[in-house]
Amino acid sequence: MVEKLLLDVDPGIDDALAILMALGNDDVEVVGLTTVMGNTTVENTTTNALALLEFVDRADVPVAQGAGRPFADELVMAEYVHGPGGMPETVREALPDPTTEPIEAHAVEFILEQAREHGDDLTIAAVGPQTNIALAVARDPTLPDRVADIYQMGGALKTTGNVTPQASFNFYVDAAAAARVVQDAWPTVVGLDVTEPAYLPPAAQERFRGRGAYGDVIADILAYKAQGPDGVVAEDGSITSDAVVLAGVLGDPLTYEDAYVEIDTTGGPSNGATIYDEHGVYEEAPNCTVALDVDIERCREVILSNLEGLAGPP
Repeated sequence: MVEKLLLDVDPGIDDALAILMALGNDDVEVVGLTTVMGNTTVENTTTNALALLEFVDRADVPVAQGAGRPFADELVMAEYVHGPGGMPETVREALPDPTTEPIEAHAVEFILEQAREHGDDLTIAAVGPQTNIALAVARDPTLPDRVADIYQMGGALKTTGNVTPQASFNFYVDAAAAARVVQDAWPTVVGLDVTEPAYLPPAAQERFRGRGAYGDVIADILAYKAQGPDGVVAEDGSITSDAVVLAGVLGDPLTYEDAYVEIDTTGGPSNGATIYDEHGVYEEAPNCTVALDVDIERCREVILSNLEGLAGPP
């Protein structure tokens, strides 16, 4: 059971769901949030994180701002998916202008400090580009051995990517960082193979609509996530990849195996692609744990029940 959790995030609306899931679980202590560029600039992701915490009266949770640029690639953002500044207008209007500030420590310093303090009681869930985690591992190669686990949201093992035909957004944005974490940190990789099938159906929106300001924000996020960039609403529902990662952290809906994985860093059309050696062709020892299957109904219930932890009565 996870005891203490550090979330490395780029909010972003599915990051918002991940943050709220963690805060809604009474059995887990969220020791802090670290922010990274990705869905929008790091300044915006930091502001969004602070605003979310104030919105749910958890401004006591420290926020440490991190990397504003990837290792080598040009900065790519996803405001076309998440809305200007990383949040759609309906959500942005509901959140307060934060009155708190990020702590002085850089995200990398904060990650290493928390690992030293909490050791293997600490789990790290990195649901944005992997830049902060890669920098932390580069500064202290013992980090992966200190903590219980490092979860990565990213990768497309046997499915297609969501930003190029082969790459998931988080790994594409900073392929070198994703590769560093896979090579040196033995992460648990939770990719599109399991996050996209576990979409939340439209009924999930109605589970929260009308349950106070918090419930309406959750419903608005899910409604927005059900739309494509062209505004067309998907009949199936909302893909909430970061929330699926948190479901894996907080519950048991995912099936894993150890595997050898590489991340393409060539900078060409396959940049950021996940090379999953399913059949042992490379004859390399495993270097990470990968999520291969998902119990969809169980996953949905873990997500929704944890989100309900902060909601008002039905």
